[in-house]
Amino acid sequence: MKSGALPSQTIRSLIQSGIIAGGNEKRIQPASLDLALTETVYRIEYIFQPRPNESIEDILNEMGATPHNLTNPFERGVMYLAKLSESLKLPKDISARCNPKSSTGRNDLQVRVLADGVPRFDTIPAGFTGNLWIVIMSKSFPIKLPTDESLSQMRFFYADATSRISEDELRTSLEQDKLFWRHSGEKPFTNDEIKIRDNDGSLILTVDIINEGITAWECLGLNRILDFTKRNYYKPTDFFRPISIDSGSIYLKQDNFYILRSRERVRIPPNLSSEMIPMDERSGEFRSHYSGFIDPGWGYGINGDGNGRPLVLEVRPFEDLVLRDNQPIAKIVFDTMHEKPDIIYDTLERSHYTGEPKDPKLSKHFITS
Repeated sequence: MKSGALPSQTIRSLIQSGIIAGGNEKRIQPASLDLALTETVYRIEYIFQPRPNESIEDILNEMGATPHNLTNPFERGVMYLAKLSESLKLPKDISARCNPKSSTGRNDLQVRVLADGVPRFDTIPAGFTGNLWIVIMSKSFPIKLPTDESLSQMRFFYADATSRISEDELRTSLEQDKLFWRHSGEKPFTNDEIKIRDNDGSLILTVDIINEGITAWECLGLNRILDFTKRNYYKPTDFFRPISIDSGSIYLKQDNFYILRSRERVRIPPNLSSEMIPMDERSGEFRSHYSGFIDPGWGYGINGDGNGRPLVLEVRPFEDLVLRDNQPIAKIVFDTMHEKPDIIYDTLERSHYTGEPKDPKLSKHFITS
């Protein structure tokens, strides 16, 4: 029985065979495919999921859709719906899930993928045939998006068996694959050293408050346009306020948007992929991430000599909140790969997020020191 997440070489074959129509091989990641915008974009008043056998085009009028020209910015707090370049004709044993890309989440851009006849966001059932659309809302500032921009990515799975690793498998992988490293990067955690856990095959990340540089970035929420075509262009302080903390705690304001990072370093070997999933309300009333997929090879190093890398956290509190250093804030789970991918994350020269940043790293649109 086939199981696991599909690697880069299999995604490539799905494009070449026409199962993924409109896919671009240049957008293939180690365990996902970046999805691209078309020029078909609407400003909408309402968003809801289609009923079974109902296409997105069937319900455009009900959504109050009016055409939007990409030469104009996407206004802050307004919903838009864009058709994606890719359409699918999946076999009965392959399903898919979607997640925002890192640069999407770090700019407080909320996106969700809709599929014809599927009454779920970001969920593509096995055997699906149809078109894909994406709901876009910029929460903090207006943005400009070009045609072919990728805001979300899709990960494919063999559907006949679960790919998520169990608690027992996690314990083994912690020892063998060294998944979780200390803040210093000098030594991985053993299974017995991890005290905060849900015992469900997940790892709990805590927040890094004490460091020598910037602890967090707070979004200013100004009516200034960020153009996604401009890379390494904007000063961070054009859109964010840096916060440096030496007291071991940080005060976050309700409904504001913050960029922080995890205290722990995460290392994903080529035989696994990972996903950040929501924490439950026992940890507080906040959202800790928008983007979620973590590719095989993250923090692994080119030759397997990596000692992990912190994960960036995109935090929006639903109430005034004080976070203390080493407080639980996010949760990751792991999926087995069907095969090791022919590319791994730390070998991607085009990636903005490799390296050892001193501070929580903003998106690729901002100048790095």
